[in-house]
Amino acid sequence: MSYTLHGSILSTCTARVVASGATIGADIKLENHDFHAIHEAAWAKNQPFNQMPYLVDNTTSFEIFESRAICKYIANKAGSDLLPKQSDAEAYGRFEQGCSIEQSNFDPAASGLAFQLVFAKMFGLETDVKLVEKLKGDLTKKLQGYERLLSKQKFVGGDKLTLADIFHLPYGSIVAQLGVVPSLTDGSLPHVKAWWDTISSLPAWKEYEQQKAAAMAAMGAAK
Repeated sequence: MSYTLHGSILSTCTARVVASGATIGADIKLENHDFHAIHEAAWAKNQPFNQMPYLVDNTTSFEIFESRAICKYIANKAGSDLLPKQSDAEAYGRFEQGCSIEQSNFDPAASGLAFQLVFAKMFGLETDVKLVEKLKGDLTKKLQGYERLLSKQKFVGGDKLTLADIFHLPYGSIVAQLGVVPSLTDGSLPHVKAWWDTISSLPAWKEYEQQKAAAMAAMGAAK
């Protein structure tokens, strides 16, 4: 089984698929596109919301978009332990609970901070300082919930690493690098720190970060 992923190495949602796919051991070729490509009619035929990324299953020609759905599709076809079997109702329930936690409790604030503090400048927009402070407070409070959860189980989706954990990495890493929500990494929430240290050290994520750094360096050299 092989796949072609259409996105950008600099895209956070593309990163989610790259890291998940590499951890699964899937054969995925990343076709890098300029961000302007998403506004073209040809792109909208494959991703109707003009977003990155979308995936083509080269074996069946099946196409799928939305990064989390893509990751689950690849894991399901591979029979990966990162996606618990639905026949194990409790394990699968914990997993889906973890996925919902990430998308509903972590992503809104983390992605908002990333946009305001990193991506807004790229689009020539001003940072909304008041919104940044609100988002910092929101994520700090949510991480207290994570601490309570992770005091009972090692990972967000249960006692084993799953896609639910990997889903946190793209925006969580930006937040961690910016240092705007210290409790993610400073040890004040010890179970959160232990969890974050574990997932952010995954070989697939480290490899992605190296690829991203190389791409950014190449872009800088080209200017």
